[in-house]
Amino acid sequence: MILLPDHHHAGAKRKAANEGISLSEYIRRLVARDLEDAAGGDPSAIFGVFDSGGSRIADGKQAMIGEAIDKQFAAKGL
Repeated sequence: MILLPDHHHAGAKRKAANEGISLSEYIRRLVARDLEDAAGGDPSAIFGVFDSGGSRIADGKQAMIGEAIDKQFAAKGL
């Protein structure tokens, strides 16, 4: 059994009726959609959402990796 506040229950029941389905089916669809989104939603939904602040990490990736490897070897005395 799932307990909802009265206003949520009424709103969900109204939306289910508008879609021509039962309240149970409406809730099953919401749960299924939420689980699908969490499991592997469309990654393009977040493209362009964040601002890198002008970071150019990709441009210097090889140099950064090389420096990290050099530091590890130097720390081990190699």
